[in-house]
Amino acid sequence: MTILFIRQHHTPFGGAERYLSRLNEALRAKGYRTKVIHAELPKWLPSWLKALLFDRQVCKRKIHSNDKRQTTELYFSLDRIGCPDIYRAGDGVHKAFLKTKGFSLNPLHLTYLRLEKRTFENARLIIANSRMVKEQILEHYPQVPSDKIVVVYNGVPIPPTPDKPAAKRELAKEFDIDENLPIILFVGSGFRRKGVEEFLQTLSRLQNPFHAFVVGKEKRMKRYIELARALGIRERVTFTGPRKDVEPFYAAADIFLFPTRYEPFSNVVLEAMSHGCATFTTRQNGAHEILPESFVMKAPNDPLAVERIDSLLHDGSSLHNAQEEARSIAERFSIDRNVNETLKALEPFLKGDRA
Repeated sequence: MTILFIRQHHTPFGGAERYLSRLNEALRAKGYRTKVIHAELPKWLPSWLKALLFDRQVCKRKIHSNDKRQTTELYFSLDRIGCPDIYRAGDGVHKAFLKTKGFSLNPLHLTYLRLEKRTFENARLIIANSRMVKEQILEHYPQVPSDKIVVVYNGVPIPPTPDKPAAKRELAKEFDIDENLPIILFVGSGFRRKGVEEFLQTLSRLQNPFHAFVVGKEKRMKRYIELARALGIRERVTFTGPRKDVEPFYAAADIFLFPTRYEPFSNVVLEAMSHGCATFTTRQNGAHEILPESFVMKAPNDPLAVERIDSLLHDGSSLHNAQEEARSIAERFSIDRNVNETLKALEPFLKGDRA
């Protein structure tokens, strides 16, 4: 049995790609044969067409392989395709996402809806990474049986307990900031959906001193830099752009704020918590299910988050306790746990075959 992981894009900055890399390595370490299939398409094609052609590429390959009957392959897709054996719904439910986004003429959305319906109907097993996603699948696609969907939360490697003062000193040297200031962090690419505007608005309402970092890729970066200037916090916010070395930012940060509009279960939440960051995110993020209720925002612009963050910035003891609690929660969601739960879900399909 060879597990074929299906993922159209190949980028070092995506949370799904980092998850796939970790899962792939862990399964190989356990003796399973794996292979990753990415798109074989020109980059200049429009996104909606690439999605359709990738679906065709994978499904044609599967039909061809089945005809030859030379190998036994399990198609484990992280993208919406019409022929998965296993589908990990790490991108959530597009119908639910469009409710938060509003109407759009972008043909990519119609393409995703078409592929999503076929994916959910044809997959033999659906792995949702939060209860929120499972509930949304059942709400928007009632023809999908509930017992075909299992919930397996994301997992991350658990790093050694960070030395935050030392990590903060290193970051202060690189960016020439005061090492004594608390650090508030955002990590993510695609700023609009993930709430950078609300992140900056929240920062502008804080009464206590801080320095913030926004780490991630964004085509309209200048817009957010200008927004920070208009809000009067430009000197207190550093925009780094995309970074492959995100860990030093997590290690130095005191608070992680991720006011996303929609997220099935963001890896960055677990990553931040594993590095001992007091972490806030929205109820529209499936990751909220593992957070204490007082760290869950009702909406991206929840005013109560301002009060809570200000309270933590003011009271070092409360901040330390929140950081320890976050770390303790993250330790229960290791990549090993995720792999074991994923393998348990896959058992009926793997038949015990190992390399």
